[in-house]
Parts: sequence; structure tokens; C-alpha cells
Amino acid sequence: MKVAVFAYSRQGCQTARLVMEYFTGCEIRAFTMARYGEAGFSPLTFYGPLFQWADAMVFVGAIGIAVREIAPHVKSKLTDPAVISIDELGSFVIPILSGHIGGGNALALKLAEYLEATPVITTATDINKKFSVDAWAVQHGLLITSLSAAKSVSAEILEHSVPLTSDFPIVTDLPNGTVEGESGKIGICISCFRKKPFDVTLLLVPPILHVGIGCRRGTTADDIQCAVESVLAENQIHRKAIKQVASIDLKADEAGLRSFCEKQRLPIVFYTANQLRDVPGSFTPSDRVLRVTGVDNVCERAALAGAERLYVKKTVYNGVTVAIAAEPWEVRFD
Repeated sequence: MKVAVFAYSRQGCQTARLVMEYFTGCEIRAFTMARYGEAGFSPLTFYGPLFQWADAMVFVGAIGIAVREIAPHVKSKLTDPAVISIDELGSFVIPILSGHIGGGNALALKLAEYLEATPVITTATDINKKFSVDAWAVQHGLLITSLSAAKSVSAEILEHSVPLTSDFPIVTDLPNGTVEGESGKIGICISCFRKKPFDVTLLLVPPILHVGIGCRRGTTADDIQCAVESVLAENQIHRKAIKQVASIDLKADEAGLRSFCEKQRLPIVFYTANQLRDVPGSFTPSDRVLRVTGVDNVCERAALAGAERLYVKKTVYNGVTVAIAAEPWEVRFD
């Protein structure tokens, strides 16, 4: 975690040191703002790069200072860092930006406990003890496909219970403000597929899919991308559900395969023929693949290695074979 800490007085520096102790092990940039207000000092050019760099910014001083300095740089809930304001005595800890998606509320609660301070949380769902769907999604690594739908759900949940449906087993009680349901005006859907069961659907996508790929020597990145995109579209699978790509180690030097993964920012795992043969299950055999690789099927076996269930069996596009499998996953709200 990358953290920027700012203090504006001698007492503030003492509190800032305690804050830095809490973040031990993180990458910290700490600043005593002795130059604050000096001629030639530009807050815009000083705070801007730090705003882009940090996962969290902690201002030890008046909350107005924090508001003024971050205001020119605020862009999106999806990208803005968590911003926390703490008074110089360390009595109150107040998240003022990215409370949910950026983790500001959760961080403020932990900091307050460490400092023996009072957390001041102002987001409506939290103070009403209702389900904060965006915060929960981020904490569990799910993609929020629509910020506008997330806002609509958060507004609705304050007045009425919102229906929630999941392709995965829910192993805990539903959170306050939600009920089981598969239709209605507005609701939450947890799935790897492009589903829209509600008029306004907040689709939350867990990244749990392994894409197994087999290809001929010299296959281009564009051909592989076209094949993968075709399989995703044909099966209505969301791109962000992909966790990794997998293949046989004979393809480890395939420039097209590696280039595809780099462009898509996907990790790739290579397995030996022996490892693929040991993957249990029923697969689509190929005598040619067996002669070349020593295993009867590459894409299905590679996809299922480390996964649980085959979503898409071997599909061929222009000589590229693609299969997709899912890791075991369950929904927890505790």
C-alpha cells in the first residue's frame, strides 16, 4: 500500500508519527509542510503527483486544508485514493474521499482504533447500517460494472430492501437491506456472465475464470485475441471474469501468446504434459495434439488445472483452441 502523510504543525507532526507507525510495512511518503504558504510553493503541482501515486492520503490538520488541496485532482470513485483527515490532536478520524471503493471508511475505522480516536463516518448506508455494496465488492475483489447502477442500489437500499441473485452459493445470511430475488426494477446480480435480470442491474463480477489456450506455432496475438473474444461473446461471459490464461509449457516461447497476455494484462501459467495428464475429468481428445504435445487435449486440461468446473469446452477459431473453467467460489457477507 502506498500512503502519503501530511502534517502542518508541531503537534500535527507528533500525531503523524503515530499514523506512520500504523502503516509500518507500507510505502510511505511523509511531509512536514513547513513550506505551506511560502512564495513560490504551488499546491497544485505538489499534491497532484501524490494524488496519482497514493492509495491513501492522510492529512493531519484542519479538514479544510485537505479539501482545498485534493479538490483540483478529484476524478472518479474508481481511481481516486482514499483521503483521511485527522485533527492534530488525533481525536477524530474522518474519511472525506473514496470511503467505499477506495476503502476510506474501513481505513478510518482501523486508524481510529489504533489512535484511540473517534471515527466520523458520514456515508448514508454505513450510518443506517445498511449494506454498502460497493465497499463489499471492492473488499472481495469483484468488478463493479456500473457506477450509476451502484449509486442507484445504494439510494434504493436506504428506503427498501433490494433483491440479490447469485450464480454462486451464498453461505452466510444476506446483509441488511437485501433479499433473495431474481426480478424487479433494481437489484444486484453476482455472476461471471453478462446478465441483466433487473431493469437496473448492478452486475458484480468475480475474477475466477481460467482461459486455456492451445495454438499452432507462430500464431499471432491478434488471432488469439479474436478467438478469445469470440468465445466470450458467444457464451456471454464478462471479460473481467478472467483471472489467468493457461497453456502447455511447449508454448512458453510463443511470442503471440505472450503478447496477447501482456496487452490484456493477464498472467499466464504453463503446465507440463505430465501435469496436464494428471488433471481429472473428461476431455475432448485429439490424436494430432497427442502426437505433438504428449497430451490428448491442451486447452481444456490447462483451463481446468487449479479450477473446479469447465464452463466452456474446447472451441476452435482459426486454429486457436480455447476453453474456460471456473475456480470454486462462494459468496460471504460476514
